[in-house]
Amino acid sequence: MARRIDVNCDIGETPLAWWASDEPELMRLVTSENVACGGHAGDERSMEMVCKEARRLGVAVGAQVSYPDREHFGRREMEIDQLILERSLHEQFEALDRVARAQGVHVSFVKPHGALYNVSRTREDHANAIVGLAAERGVRLVGLADSHTERLAAAHGVGFVREWFADRGYMSDGGLAPRSRTDALVTSPDEVRSRVIRAVRDGVVEAVDGATLTVDFATICVHSDTPGATTLLRAVHTGLNALGVVIGH
Repeated sequence: MARRIDVNCDIGETPLAWWASDEPELMRLVTSENVACGGHAGDERSMEMVCKEARRLGVAVGAQVSYPDREHFGRREMEIDQLILERSLHEQFEALDRVARAQGVHVSFVKPHGALYNVSRTREDHANAIVGLAAERGVRLVGLADSHTERLAAAHGVGFVREWFADRGYMSDGGLAPRSRTDALVTSPDEVRSRVIRAVRDGVVEAVDGATLTVDFATICVHSDTPGATTLLRAVHTGLNALGVVIGH
């Protein structure tokens, strides 16, 4: 039986009028979407647009929760009390869930965004806030392999989906390369395609600091704000198709 891999992208983040942005095209190239729900970006109107289109396309909808930090797009670590963070994450999820239900769509997973995603890999209190949300809502959690979030998810009976980033560099410890580095983003379609093929076929990826990392994943992400994201997603499809992988959630 052919291997099946989900392809996801962050959606609902554009400052443009939604239909004038790249996001409608991006959605036609993914099987899951991580919807910004007010923490770092997004509002009721953007959530309504993406949920309506997700229903039409059959794309799975997830809540992309983040630090409550629209000023820095959720990409700076915040020193925030776990209880305050939990309250914010629940409010973000509820905002999306309310809109999604009105559009006849089910929110089926949670994925933390930006700094919260990276920090929770090693910081237990913030990982607890994320896992607690997924447990209470009875949804899956998307995140990095071998992280605090994965271990806590297993302890709380939360389904965990391991993710790999086709458009991001990795460090030798398995974390994502800081965006301050010039090699943090992968923007060449040829490189993305070759990385996908090697990651799926051989289970490895080269880290930006020289190590060869073993990777195991069920979903592949391309960020919507990576330059050329649409072309990169097509390169992901090309790589998966070359290996006979079924693309789907």
